[in-house]
Amino acid sequence: MTDAFGIQQSLQNIGIQPENPGSSTGTNWLDSGELSLSSISPADGNLIAKVQLANVETYEAIIAQAHLAFEKWRTVPAPQRGEIVREIGNALREVKADLGKLVSYEMGKSYQEGLGEVQEMIDICDFAVGLSRQLYGLTMHSERPGHRMYEQWHPLGIVGIISAFNFPVAVWSWNAALAWVCGDVCVWKPSEKAPLSAVACQHIAAKIFAKHGMPEGICNLIVGDYKVGELMSHDPRVPLISATGSTRMGKLVGKAVGERLGRSLLELGGNNAIIITEHADMDIAIRGALFGAVGTAGQRCTTTRRLIIHENVYEEVKTRLASAYSKLVIGNPLDERNHVGPLIDRDAVQSYLAAIEKVKTAGGQEVVAGGVVTGEGYQSGCYVKPAIFEAENHFEIVQHETFAPILYLIKYKTLPEAIALQNGVPQGLSSAIMTTNMREAEAFLAAAGSDCGIANVNIGTSGAEIGGAFGGEKETGGGRESGSDSWKAYMRRQTNTINYSTSLPLAQGIKFDI
Repeated sequence: MTDAFGIQQSLQNIGIQPENPGSSTGTNWLDSGELSLSSISPADGNLIAKVQLANVETYEAIIAQAHLAFEKWRTVPAPQRGEIVREIGNALREVKADLGKLVSYEMGKSYQEGLGEVQEMIDICDFAVGLSRQLYGLTMHSERPGHRMYEQWHPLGIVGIISAFNFPVAVWSWNAALAWVCGDVCVWKPSEKAPLSAVACQHIAAKIFAKHGMPEGICNLIVGDYKVGELMSHDPRVPLISATGSTRMGKLVGKAVGERLGRSLLELGGNNAIIITEHADMDIAIRGALFGAVGTAGQRCTTTRRLIIHENVYEEVKTRLASAYSKLVIGNPLDERNHVGPLIDRDAVQSYLAAIEKVKTAGGQEVVAGGVVTGEGYQSGCYVKPAIFEAENHFEIVQHETFAPILYLIKYKTLPEAIALQNGVPQGLSSAIMTTNMREAEAFLAAAGSDCGIANVNIGTSGAEIGGAFGGEKETGGGRESGSDSWKAYMRRQTNTINYSTSLPLAQGIKFDI
């Protein structure tokens, strides 16, 4: 265990003993007897800690425990469930700095982004508390006299959560906080690339549930490889699987869950574009594009990967972006003077380098050169230079998502052409337009405009508030998490009809007399 940057102290402040961080289920870790998983920081290549891997026996024990916990948890009134979630949010407030530091060090995003991720968890807990008193159904007028119709919502049961490394804790909380107030219990499989942040969250939440005398099994954690995800996806005891990751992974999960007629909530790849029109406020456009492209080192599902620029301002945008890129400081994410941290691991670096070669081979023109950063302070081998290329939307590499800071510049003449380019990729997560022209903005937001789940005006593609439903269309999977009415994904709808009359009329006027 390394103590670089005070990580060991942060773990202890959260309540984790670094030499034995645990792995699965509630406050008492289940011993799987299996090999452990090493959490390696991409910031410096050092070992943070080892986390125990689950096996099939552990999985079965956790599912059984979760099922028993659900039988009690679903009977707790929703406002009381909300009160427990409120306390989890307060517990997160108390360790925000330490958990943010751990997220930053284990995943590689900047410390400010690590803090922001924890704040998202706090925000969704606040949202869920209010939601616990607003799980509304509808009433309907019956066609039959002396009858009343209404609908209500009931919890599903066990919600399986599969999360990705780039948001190692926030996306879990989007699902878990809503699922808990809805009366569900959760089984969480985090990314193998950021397991310790998940263990920290498990410790925090499990203590609050235990404080209230709730059974172990309301919140559960299983650290393991893709085989754990396969077990969850094929398990009929898990009615909903919420999976965040690549489109390839999502197709496998969706197929497995669909074959058993379960539910899946999929948040998959993005290939997000900003349209910069000739009427854009150029200062806002450049700032939005810059953070969208290089924030989290290009490892957000909402990262800006394409800039679709009007020909009249194309050269200005290109010049100003190149100038801004020259001022970026690449380095350890815990040093707040740095703008760009590392990629998650060396495999990601190889994918980044391969993408650069592909765009060059396709005919892309280099605007800002990429490459691996070497030397003192970069010994992990995971630091790369954000790159910019002039490209065509139809290039194969442009049609795919590369989880790295590579930005493609594409020129357009008319707004319909720009919108067609924006929509002309398989993914449909986030999109934006930079314009001060109301007609352009409204056209972008209209039915014939952006086909993405998120469409912004004069803000970038990256960054979302928890009050709105988050998710996308096409190969992004169609799922919605976080705000709005996303809670309905975690519940089952039931229509009820009550006959308070002294007769039994049938619907549609059917007669059935004996």
